[in-house]
Formats: sequence, C-alpha cells, structure tokens
Amino acid sequence: MKLKPGHIADLTKTIDEKVLPLLRKQEGFKDELFFANNGGAEAISISLWDRKESAESYNTKAYPQVLQSLTTLLDGTPQVKTFEVISTTLHQVAATV
Repeated sequence: MKLKPGHIADLTKTIDEKVLPLLRKQEGFKDELFFANNGGAEAISISLWDRKESAESYNTKAYPQVLQSLTTLLDGTPQVKTFEVISTTLHQVAATV
C-alpha cells in the first residue's frame, strides 16, 4: 500500500488500536506482519490464516472496516493478493522463544 507522506506514526497507531483488535476477532486469524520502507512511503501487510476459507471470510466481512480505518492514511487503494504458504520457519522461531 502507498502511504500519504508523513503518516507512518499514524499508521502504526491505527494498526495497534484498530486493525489488530479487529483481526484478532476473526475466525482462523493466526498472525499479522506489517512492514514499511525507510521513508514510510510504502507499507506491506501480510496476514496469516488457518485456511483459505477463513481468509476469504475476512476479506468479505472485516476487510472493508480495516480499509475504512486506513483511508485517511493511504494514497490510493491497496492491492490485495492471496498466496499459499509453501515453506516457513515461523514455527521454529516461536518454539525457541
């Protein structure tokens, strides 16, 4: 997603106060990763779900609310893409913590 200039702090606050609480209420939600480039002009959000149907349900039911909470911070509409996890070490990181 492309961000309006100078809004990285607002994005972080919105994620913590609005987006994550909503995601945690969604059936099948596992984790969310947010990334922003150094200048704060672009951000990437990766959500992890237990199965494809849970992600699709979120996309139709709750994603519009998430998008609404980010509207004032975004420059345009974010691109949404779906991928399947084919390999990960996240479970290994969680086990060592």
